[in-house]
Amino acid sequence: MGIREVREVVAITAADTALRDELWAAACCDDRITAGNALWVLTHMPPKELPWLTSLQREMIGMLLRETFTGKKRMLLQLLREQEYDPECLPTELLDYCLSKINAECEPYAVRCFSIYTAFKICRHYPELLAELSSYLDLLSTQALSPGLQCALRHTRRHIEKYQGKT
Repeated sequence: MGIREVREVVAITAADTALRDELWAAACCDDRITAGNALWVLTHMPPKELPWLTSLQREMIGMLLRETFTGKKRMLLQLLREQEYDPECLPTELLDYCLSKINAECEPYAVRCFSIYTAFKICRHYPELLAELSSYLDLLSTQALSPGLQCALRHTRRHIEKYQGKT
């Protein structure tokens, strides 16, 4: 499936609730190619669909925690990165997952980058969690980093400084 087809599917499904639900069902299916294509389409949904995607947050987290295929992990983290997290009900299992991936050199760069961004979105309301995330980022900075990881590290440190300045 090419980007042109992805955009066509997005245009059709974004306007139809039943088709969006079918797209999500395809993302949850056992066939790796079908699920991967469906997730790829979901990563291209317009911002107005974020509330619908956020309504699937618990399901996405569960899928991510069970997933072994790198491509699906990356796309799920990409989707979760864009979402907001209720400070009263933090998804600690997702935070633990993200923190464990930040310094995991066996993980692809994209998984590690999206883990950094997602961990920040979860931690940002709590100074003690921001301090913990900072510790993980300090460890990361001792490794040889790809340009993408350098960028994620730099941006996240800047955001942490802003949030720490608010407290």
